[in-house]
Amino acid sequence: MSGCKLVATLIESKGKYKKVTKENIIDKGMYQRLVGKMMYLSQTRLDIVFFVSLVSQYMHNLLEQHLEAMYRILHYLKKTPGTRLLFKKNEERGVETFTNAEWVGSIEDRRSTTGYCTKVWGNLVTWRSKKQPAVARNSVEAELRALAQ
Repeated sequence: MSGCKLVATLIESKGKYKKVTKENIIDKGMYQRLVGKMMYLSQTRLDIVFFVSLVSQYMHNLLEQHLEAMYRILHYLKKTPGTRLLFKKNEERGVETFTNAEWVGSIEDRRSTTGYCTKVWGNLVTWRSKKQPAVARNSVEAELRALAQ
């Protein structure tokens, strides 16, 4: 991947994936190893966490579009080598928590995605992105479920 084209974003704006069929199935082993390496890397690269979780949903039944999405993550990583998680000494002595929800984020099951992060003294210490267990009827309900979590 040393001569690959660099990209500024992790996923295309219309990057919604559909259920896969049995046509054009690619090497699962190679894809699973690559996803595992990306999961390990995502411990210090929070900018790729959501996208790695997105492509990991298709580890056992994947198509070329999923491998292309993984390659796009690699292209992004090559363009942004200095981005990482950083803990620094800070005079700010507070705890902040941010939460958000994407209403109907998944085309397949219509469930919303919840995400949150917590900062202690200005340093990011916890984060999570997860599909909500039930289908929300509107964006307000999705936001309230995210806040409750």
